[in-house]
Order: sequence, then structure tokens, then C-alpha cells
Amino acid sequence: MEVVVLPAEPAGLFRSAGSEGLRVEEHHRRPLVEDLVERAAAHREVRRHLTPSQHRPTIVPSRVPAQPDRIAIAPRGGPMRAVIVGSGSEIPPTVVTNRMLSRVMDTSDEWIRERSGVETRYYVEPGTTTSDLGVAAARRALVAARVEPSAVDLVVFATMTPDHYFPGAGPLLQAKLGLGNVPCFDIRQQCVGFLYGLQLVDAHVRAGLARTVLLVGAEVHSGFMPYTAANWDYLYGRTDVPPTPAEHEWNSRFRHLTVLFGDAGAAVVMRAEEDGSRGVIDQVLGTDGAEYDKLYVPGTGFKHRPYTDPEQFARGDHIPVMDGRYVFKLATTRMVEVAQQVLERNRVTIDDVSLVLMHQANRRINEHCQKVLGIPDAKVIHNIQKYGNTTAATIPLLWDEAAREGRLRQGDLVLLVAFGAGMSWGATLVRA
Repeated sequence: MEVVVLPAEPAGLFRSAGSEGLRVEEHHRRPLVEDLVERAAAHREVRRHLTPSQHRPTIVPSRVPAQPDRIAIAPRGGPMRAVIVGSGSEIPPTVVTNRMLSRVMDTSDEWIRERSGVETRYYVEPGTTTSDLGVAAARRALVAARVEPSAVDLVVFATMTPDHYFPGAGPLLQAKLGLGNVPCFDIRQQCVGFLYGLQLVDAHVRAGLARTVLLVGAEVHSGFMPYTAANWDYLYGRTDVPPTPAEHEWNSRFRHLTVLFGDAGAAVVMRAEEDGSRGVIDQVLGTDGAEYDKLYVPGTGFKHRPYTDPEQFARGDHIPVMDGRYVFKLATTRMVEVAQQVLERNRVTIDDVSLVLMHQANRRINEHCQKVLGIPDAKVIHNIQKYGNTTAATIPLLWDEAAREGRLRQGDLVLLVAFGAGMSWGATLVRA
């Protein structure tokens, strides 16, 4: 029988270290808080009838439906923390260079490198999905963590490219891994999805609602590419028939975005631990929805009726559009601000940080942030040159790469920073 640790009292369940005065958002959290208040009252009622020697542990029936055969016990110490205990990643086998892209659109290796820092990216073959990449990464993470799949009691999947419009990728991953009926969340917060997922996992662990969690970020951006099947064959050198002038012009119309993105999956296993020295320490997240149209997909949404039609595809409304100059300026501003906020709130500096993992959207953005924040080169990892922008997968991919290369050791203080569509941003302090 598996044991779930519940807080002795419901107060402060969503409070992170350094977030004094944080209020529970009533419209989002009231059902959970009311449930925990009721369970805490039952906890106190049971304790009232026990002798002093029986007071700990106290068994309280749990209403958490994650597993049918569970009990909940009051914790022995302080609040639990969500600790990353293993990571894994999956990169598709097919590499696509900048020169290969120049075969189907008006671009060049020099143009792409100068503006983004991307040199190569990897694409899946048709039929391989986001959940497939997530499953492969999750399996490696479970092995690295020495955790059996049966121990997982929550799945959080961050992606903007799910296999289907609905359901999300999380349930598909759950079924493919054989995890049973554990609850699953999909988070569609684009490039900041992994950081928002960290907060969700941390809240569940601190509330005693989960003990072993799979947090996955995976994307198949190649599905956004505007190329015809014949264009793909020419790009890969499988045919000598180039795009028509109209196709070449169409492909070039979207080059400011299509050259940036790649496919990848990455995952971490997070486990509840009472050791307060490790785990998620604090986060600062933010969103400005008034600026959503600076980076978005204008079509294929329920703003339209029907939500998709041939006219939208003919206009290219199914492909993301971006105000590149505006996004660059806002990203460099927000990433610096949010990093400074989380550091100052926890009374630490860059000198105390062992490693800084920044979302890999643009090498120039990250180099600007690094310069303003005064981060030494030795504390920064870049992999955009290899994989491009893999949105929700970038930060866990960096984490896994650092762990495998020996650059990430237990006890290291790590700063995670990201910015993306929404417009959204975030920074997280994690003790490895």
C-alpha cells in the first residue's frame, strides 16, 4: 500500500520559499482548499480520541483518487519539496542543416546563424508524435532516477504540439507507459511550459497530493512546416525535383520562424522529499495577455467558425506569426527582470548559482541576458546551435545534457529562465 503525506494543516499549502504573503487564488484553488480543510478537520477529530502515544502517525482516509488503494498520513516534519531525481531526453534521428533548408526557401546558413545561432535541428519522420518523444524521454528519466513506472502518481506534460487537438499528450503518454489511472495534466504555455509545470508539480508535492511525478516537455514542430511532401523529399535529397517558384515563395514567406524550430522530448522525475536543502526553492512567473498577438497562430481556433477551413490554410493562418523585433526586445527585458527578482527575493546572487539554464529561443537573446546579469561563460549552457528552439523541451533538455556531461551535481543551485508566447516569462531556483 502506497502512502501519501498530507499537510497537517491546510494553511500555506501553495506558499513557496520566499513568497511571504502569497494569496491563494480563490477562483482556481477553492475546491482543493475546501477538500483539504475537510480532511484536516477529520485529522483533528481522529487525534482527539487518541492517547498521546498514538498521535503519530495518524491515519486519515484520503479522497485523492490517484490510486484506489491509498491512505494518507500526517507528515512528521516540515513541508515536502519536489526534487528532480532523474532526467532523460529523446532527439529524433534526422538532422536538418541550414543549407538543407536553403534548398526549399530563400535563406542561407549565414543568415540563420547570424540572426538566431541555429546551425542544425532534428525532425521526426511522419508518424512519430509528440507523445512518442515524451515516452522515450520519460523512460530514460525513470531509469536514471531508479524509479519504477508503477511508482508514478502524477503526469504533467508541457507541449504546444500535442498529437491531437484533444485529448492532451499526457493521457497518451500515460497509456503508452502503462502507468495505470494516475491523473495527467497538459500545460500549453509554449516556451515557458516547463517552468509552469514545475510550479504545478511543486504545489502538488507540497500539498501532499503527489509523491513521484513525471514532468515532460516535448514538441514536434516539423508539423508546422509549410512544405509539400515533394518539398520534404527535395529537402532530404530524396528527389531532384525542386519546389516550383510559387512553392519556393510560399516557403520563404515563413522563414523567419520555420528556420528556428526543432523536434525533441525531455523529461524529469520529481520526488517528494523532506530534505529542505534540495528541490524547487522559489519561482517568479508572469504573463501579459495584452501582447498575445506578437507571437501566435492566427487561425485554426474556435474564434473561427468552423475552427478550420481551406481558406485559413490557403492564407497560411495555421502557421505561427511573430513580430520578431518586439519579441526580442520584450524577451531580453523580461528575462533579466524575472531572474533578478527571484535572486533578490531569496537573497542570493549569480555568484551563488552554479548553473544558469535559459530557454533556447535565440542565441542573441541569451547572450544579451548573460551580459546584463553578469553570468560567467562557465555557468551557461547553450544548445540552440544543435537543436534549435524546442519550446517546452529546451530547459529539461539542457538539464539532462548538463547531468550527463557531469556539469550538474547534487547540491548545485540552478537558475532556470524562460520567455515565450502569451506573452509569458518565468524564473525558477532549484537545488539539484
